[in-house]
Amino acid sequence: MPMSQVPVWFERKFDFTFPVEHYPNLCVRLRGTPARLEEILRGVPQDVLLDKPADKWSPQEHAGHLLDLESLWMARVDDFLAGGDTLTVADLSNRKTHEANHNTRELTEILAEFRSARLRLVNRVGKFQSVLFARSMLHPRLKQPMRLADHLYFVAEHDDHHLARIWEMLNV
Repeated sequence: MPMSQVPVWFERKFDFTFPVEHYPNLCVRLRGTPARLEEILRGVPQDVLLDKPADKWSPQEHAGHLLDLESLWMARVDDFLAGGDTLTVADLSNRKTHEANHNTRELTEILAEFRSARLRLVNRVGKFQSVLFARSMLHPRLKQPMRLADHLYFVAEHDDHHLARIWEMLNV
């Protein structure tokens, strides 16, 4: 398999200077991720879904990883509600995904659980007062302030990163 054209996630830099009032657009983008994921994976043969090129994650494991991170995204929403200085730290080794053995699961279960978890997140933030989206906390890895609106953008970019990797894997 040729080298990936998708930028390495941990090398990405983020510029959180967009107007906080864009948060509704981000909520819609986040709400659409399960449908986009399902569309990309629809009809893909199981052997392709489970293929691990160069011992990296399979397309199905990428989908499982999106599900695995929903608890972190929700914890960080809780952080913004509670106040404080720094957001919940992520497990940068992705142990949860490595141990989940997503390739032994049914893809339909992973997709249904992801859709359910993501709708919980979007429905929750959809009830917040607009002023909350400007609240800022330090992102522990990026070492930069992040507003709740920026957090939603970060999640959407993470989604798109994995969707792009899956799409790339299926279209080589």
